Amino acid sequence: MIHGNGVDHRILKPFEQTLLSGEIFELHNIDLPGFGECPALDGVAGLPELADWLESTIESVTAGAPFALLGNSMGGLLCQEMADRFADNVQGIFLLATAVFPQAESRTLPEQAVVVHNPALLDSLPETDAQLFSDIAVVQTEQSWHDFSQWVLPGLKAANLRAMAKLSRRYVLDPLPLDRDFQLTVPVRIVCGRQDHVTGYEDQSLLLNRYPNARVSIIDAAGHNVHIDQPEAVQSALRSWVDEVHDYQRTK
Repeated sequence: MIHGNGVDHRILKPFEQTLLSGEIFELHNIDLPGFGECPALDGVAGLPELADWLESTIESVTAGAPFALLGNSMGGLLCQEMADRFADNVQGIFLLATAVFPQAESRTLPEQAVVVHNPALLDSLPETDAQLFSDIAVVQTEQSWHDFSQWVLPGLKAANLRAMAKLSRRYVLDPLPLDRDFQLTVPVRIVCGRQDHVTGYEDQSLLLNRYPNARVSIIDAAGHNVHIDQPEAVQSALRSWVDEVHDYQRTK
């Protein structure tokens, strides 16, 4: 389970119960270097270096056994990269609000929008917390704030800003997973929020050329934290993907 830029593994913890209920997974929550409790990399520490570190980590964790990948945002892009590097071992990929292009100027993005406004809630929060929440929340309810404050906010506050600055200076993968010419036929689920102004929801359909057995779910009234805005819809997609991975394993 691989988180995105600026947060840590806690953003994906809401999925643990659903994943474990399938009785096929052993979970490994990974903090990338510079996030959560993982020390930043020394020297050049861009996206290629994070990818190399992650490859080594996966090799250590899996010891050659088959595995699946679940990634969010930048973590979704890294999942695409890891799936190519471990094409013989990967059994499934779940991509949540995944980046397709690292650079924002290459992305197709909707305008930022809020579907459920709650000015009273924002006024009741500390100024910094209210700003971080309102920057990303499409559904501003007490429940979404509770989930954001539990799963997202701690990672935002723990992020190493110096490491993030290094990452931003070398935020590239060459070639991009999208641009490679071989296909992976494992079960892939791509879940996007229609109001996601960070990674969007249109570019993700380009990944169908790489993953012929992929299914794309575009969820309304949801932004970049789609699983916070619309948890039931995302959990339903996750349960379906778990079943698909289970079926895929039985055919191997």
